[in-house]
Amino acid sequence: MSSSGHPRLLIVGTVPYNTKSTSRAFDSYFHFWEKENLAQIFSDPKTPVKGHCGTLFQITDARLLQCWKGRKTETGQVYQYDDLPDSNESSDIVDDSRKAKKMYRFGSRHTAFTHLLRGLLWRKKLWCTPKLLKWLDDFAPECVFLSFSDDYFIPQIALFVARRYNIPIVSSTGDDYYFNLRFTLNPLYWLYKLTYRSLIRKVLSVKGSAIYISDKIRDKYNHEFGLDGETVYLYSTLKRKPFSPIDVKAPLITYFGNIRMGRNSSLNDIGNALGQIDPSYTLEVYSGEKDPKNTAVFKDNPNIRFGGSIPYEEVQKKMAASDVTVIVEGFEPEDIDCSRYSLSTKAADALASGATILAYGSAECGIISYMQSTHASFVCTDKAGLVQTLRDMLASPSLQEEYYNNQIVVTEQHHNLANSCRVFETVVQRAMSK
Repeated sequence: MSSSGHPRLLIVGTVPYNTKSTSRAFDSYFHFWEKENLAQIFSDPKTPVKGHCGTLFQITDARLLQCWKGRKTETGQVYQYDDLPDSNESSDIVDDSRKAKKMYRFGSRHTAFTHLLRGLLWRKKLWCTPKLLKWLDDFAPECVFLSFSDDYFIPQIALFVARRYNIPIVSSTGDDYYFNLRFTLNPLYWLYKLTYRSLIRKVLSVKGSAIYISDKIRDKYNHEFGLDGETVYLYSTLKRKPFSPIDVKAPLITYFGNIRMGRNSSLNDIGNALGQIDPSYTLEVYSGEKDPKNTAVFKDNPNIRFGGSIPYEEVQKKMAASDVTVIVEGFEPEDIDCSRYSLSTKAADALASGATILAYGSAECGIISYMQSTHASFVCTDKAGLVQTLRDMLASPSLQEEYYNNQIVVTEQHHNLANSCRVFETVVQRAMSK
C-alpha cells in the first residue's frame, strides 16, 4: 500500500481525464485520489491536460505505424503533471493521425475488420518497450483500473501489467462489448468476437472486481463472471436552477450529444410532434456529428434547429437556460442492443440541471428504463403516444414541479460525488484484499 493515502493505481484507457470530454466521468472515481498515486497509459493522439494523474504514458497508432514501417520511433511519450496545460486550454494533436487512419480507410474504425487490423498494429513487441517497463517500475502500481474498450490492446495492456506485478484488475464497464452479438454471415465479425470475448474472459478471471454504469449491466456481468462489482453512478458539475414552469409560449427545448444509433430518428419524431402541437415550437439539437447521412433527417423538419458542436461550458449554460432537456434512444433492434445497458453523463447532467426532462426511446434501452424508475422525468416509449406525452408535459406545471423535486432526491441518492468516490474506493480496497 502507498505510504500516503490511496494505493498506487494505474489507469489503462484510451482517453485521459478532460473536463471537455466523456472522460470527465473519471472524476466520479478519482476526485479525492492523490495525483502521485495515479498514472495512466492511453492512446488518444492529443496532448493530455492537467487531471488526476501525476504521470501519463501515451502510445499512439501513428507512432506504432512508424515502427511497423521499420523507422526508429519511440512508441511511448511520458507526461508529468506539472508540464501539462490546464484543463481549460485546448489540447493539440501530437501525431499526424491521418497516417494511421489510412489503415482504416476500408470502413469506419468500429468494424470487425478495423478492430482486427488495429489488433495487428498493436503487437506487444511494439508497445511493450524498455521505456514503458521503466516507467511502470518507477510507478510500481498496486492495482490496475481498466476502462473497457472494444479494441484488443487496452485489455491486453491491463492484463500484462496485472500479471507482471501480480496485482488485481478493477474493470469499468459502461457499454456491453461482451454480450452484444448480432446475426451476420461475415466471418471477420465472428473472428473478432470470438477472440475478443476470449481475451475478456482472461481479464475477468484475474483477481479483482468491477464497477458499472448501472445496476442493469452490473447484475448481468456479476452473475456471468462471478464478480462482486458495484454500481458507481456518474455525477454532474451542473448547478441546479430554481424551479420554474415551462414557458408554453416559447419553450426552450434542447438536446445535447450523439445522434447516431437511431437517436436522430427519435429527435426527428419529437420535432414532428412539437410541430403538431404548435408550429412555432422548435427542438434545438447540439452534436459534434459531421456525417451528412446522420444529420440529413433534420433538413426537412422546420421544428428542429441543428446547432452543431458547442463547447461543454456552453452546453452547461444552454441546459441551465432550458425549459426542457431531452434524452433519446433509438427503436431499431440494433440500436437497442447497443444502448441496452448505457447510462451516460447525460442522465446525471439532466437530473442536476433543474430543467424538465423528456425521455423518449425504447423501454429496453438502459437510460430510458432508468429515467422511468426515477419518477423524475416525462417518459414516452411509443411513437404513437409522443404528442400526448408532450401535451401532458406542457400542460402540467404541478407535475413538472413534482418531477423537479424528485430530481433533487435522485441526484443526492445516486449522482453524488462523495458517495460515488466512496463506493469506488471500497471496490478497490476489496479487490486488493483478495
